[in-house]
Amino acid sequence: MKKIFMSILFAGSALFGQQIKFDEYTLPNGLHVILHQDNSAPVITTGVMYHVGSKDEQVGKTGFAHFFEHLLFEGTENIKRGEWFKIVSSHGGSNNANTTTDRTYYYETFPSNNLELGLWMESDRLRQPIINQIGVDTQKEVVKEEKRSRLDNQPYGKFSYGEAVNPHVFKKHPYRWSVIGSFEDLSNAKLDDFKHFSQTFYVPNNAVLVVAGDFNKDEAKKLIEKYFGVIPRGKDVVKTVEKEDPITSEIRATEYDANIQIPLLAINYRTPDNKSKDAYALE
Repeated sequence: MKKIFMSILFAGSALFGQQIKFDEYTLPNGLHVILHQDNSAPVITTGVMYHVGSKDEQVGKTGFAHFFEHLLFEGTENIKRGEWFKIVSSHGGSNNANTTTDRTYYYETFPSNNLELGLWMESDRLRQPIINQIGVDTQKEVVKEEKRSRLDNQPYGKFSYGEAVNPHVFKKHPYRWSVIGSFEDLSNAKLDDFKHFSQTFYVPNNAVLVVAGDFNKDEAKKLIEKYFGVIPRGKDVVKTVEKEDPITSEIRATEYDANIQIPLLAINYRTPDNKSKDAYALE
């Protein structure tokens, strides 16, 4: 058994050890660009990652980062409400988005002859999204239903999404609340709150654009300059996050969930920053 385990371990190490060639640069407006050209299949992915997650929220205004993951599919000045997914699917593509404690990510995958379309759509989402009361009201209900189905009414949902464990591990840091936020905070949020969030975090200098797949680098760079280069730089994003005191002894806590019959033992640890060498050693 030990030999089998070790062979799997080494195989995994070899996989993660593969090098991926890429070019990277930064536009004058602060947008960081990463290009990975792979012409082995006629597919292209355009993705934009924003450096904003639930850790960038405030007490009383939780869930904003995840809410924007939904809100920014409502449309732009050029893409009418309800048209985003139709445009993508009608060009043979797929798309999605996701949010974590640290970042929000949007992407489209198309046949490679739609590189320009993918770049235009993401640039328009960044440059001129429509943030109005109709979209906010609609997505509030969508997010609330997601919270009900995935967290509140899902067996062990409070553990899967951290709501039951995180408050015991983090006392000061925003990691203590769940990414999806609370009903009360979303219900109380005003349209101006969401506009302010957009103006603060959805700016080129707080984002990374990745283009991967079957494309020509020179062509891609021209298109990126055409669509993203004209977007004004935003104000510098200043982040101040409270540091946690060290955990010096074991913490034990009991949580109750009406959706379960069988007890669950959850064991959590605080680990080093993902960018540190210690994080790789733990992995």
